[in-house]
Amino acid sequence: MDLISVAALSDNGVIGSEDEVPWDLPEDKKQYRRRVANDPVIFGRRTYEMFDDMPGSHQVVLSRSEREYDRETAHHAGSVEEGVDILESLDAERAYVLGGSGIYELFQPHLDRMALTRVPGEYDGDAFYPDWDESDWRLVETEEYDDFTVETWERRENADR
Repeated sequence: MDLISVAALSDNGVIGSEDEVPWDLPEDKKQYRRRVANDPVIFGRRTYEMFDDMPGSHQVVLSRSEREYDRETAHHAGSVEEGVDILESLDAERAYVLGGSGIYELFQPHLDRMALTRVPGEYDGDAFYPDWDESDWRLVETEEYDDFTVETWERRENADR
């Protein structure tokens, strides 16, 4: 199973401010929804609670607090390893990591790919995408849109995990 991080980040790495995205890019939301629609996703509890219209075919919620969710497709995981086990049990070819910043950090060593929306400009924020060593990755695709660019990165085969 390929594990893919999906995030929108500004030039200074901001992904959020006070549990909100600091920009409004409807076309990015559309491409993001299309990308993850038929595959399982994993995110933290606060990110899970931000969605009214839940993304993905199944949702794995990484949280220290065990709890039940009101969706049949939602699963609790108490650790990265448990989350990956649940994703693998769904027999998906790929799964998407959707944040927030702490979840991106935890999963960074496990990722096979990243789909990063690059939002031009610097924004104030309190949530950031984690730093990563670009030499461990190769840019395989760039999609240009009017107000942003989507970059797809693959981990190099010889990169340390």
